This record gives sequence, structure tokens and C-alpha cells, in this order.
Amino acid sequence: MKIYLKYNFKVVCETLVREQFEKFNIPCSSINMGEVEILDAMAEEKKIALIESLNRYGITVLNDQKETLVDRIKNTIDEMLSDESVRHLKVSSYLADKLGYTYSYLSAVFSENTYSSIENYLILRKVDLVKELLQEGNLNLTEIAYRLNYSSVSHLSGQFKKTTGLTPSSFQRIMKRKMSMKPLNGQTINLVNEQ
Repeated sequence: MKIYLKYNFKVVCETLVREQFEKFNIPCSSINMGEVEILDAMAEEKKIALIESLNRYGITVLNDQKETLVDRIKNTIDEMLSDESVRHLKVSSYLADKLGYTYSYLSAVFSENTYSSIENYLILRKVDLVKELLQEGNLNLTEIAYRLNYSSVSHLSGQFKKTTGLTPSSFQRIMKRKMSMKPLNGQTINLVNEQ
């Protein structure tokens, strides 16, 4: 038997980080967007134990300022895409205002550290959201395009196909078939023909 889950990565991560700081009795005032405001100085042994504990959950403490900024850029984009009230804003202006740097600087740091562009990251995240919305099945493609601030359905479809190799409708059909099929004798059914 399989149970399908939907979860909010931001809430999961913030809760997990808060629990780890409480576990090590490290007082902090806020945990958001990949940053933790620590209230007191931390002993080196406690810091090492915290880092090791967070690493077990795939959470890395960043020491490099540019690495931290790249992570903040990603988190800000994710936050922007999840907030319907700001999705329509220009990404470059939103990032510059929110992070306090010029967009050209943010873009250069991002590219230098990820070997990709902010625009490419944005496209990948939007395609991930399209996948989620298609799987939920509550919105049609026109509504999804509007919600994610695409200029048209054909623009959304083009980015989706270029990124996934499938049209949105093909992806939706495959996911519907996958969800409706039950494994036989504990075996997984492969819906994609391997060549």
C-alpha cells in the first residue's frame, strides 16, 4: 500500500531546524529563509554537535557568504512563487528589493556558484509548480498559466516540454494513470517504455 503525501518544504525545514536548536538549548529569535538569528555566543563543541545533527537531515550550515546569498536567492524565488500577491512582480526587482543588492550582482553571484542562471532556476521551479498543480487537478492549463504569471498557455507548454520532454497534457495523463493503477503483488508498475 502506498500513501501519497504533499508537504511544504519551508515549514518542514523551519520546524526541523527549530527542534534542533531547542535540542541543543541554543536560543534564537527567528528562523526563516535559510537564516537563523542566534541570540547568544555559541561554544565550539555545541556548534559542531548542531552542525552534525543538521547534516543528518541534509541541512548544511553555510560558511561562505556567496553560498549563503545563492541560498537566499533560491529561497526568495520559492517564497515569491508561493505568494500569489507578489507572483506578478518582476523577479529582478523583487530579488533586488528583498535582498538589498543590485540584480546584476545577484545574477553574477548566482551564476558563479551554480553554473546556471537565476532565470533558469526560476523556470525549473515554475515547471515544478505546474507539475504539482496538474497533479492536484483543480485548475486547467489556462488557470495555471495565469496563476504562475505566464504570458500565455503556449509559453507555459513550451517551457514545460523543453524542461520535462512532455507536454503538460501528456504529463497529466501519465500521472492520472499512475495514481489509478495499484501495484500487483507488491510490484511497481513501470508506465514509461524503456528503449
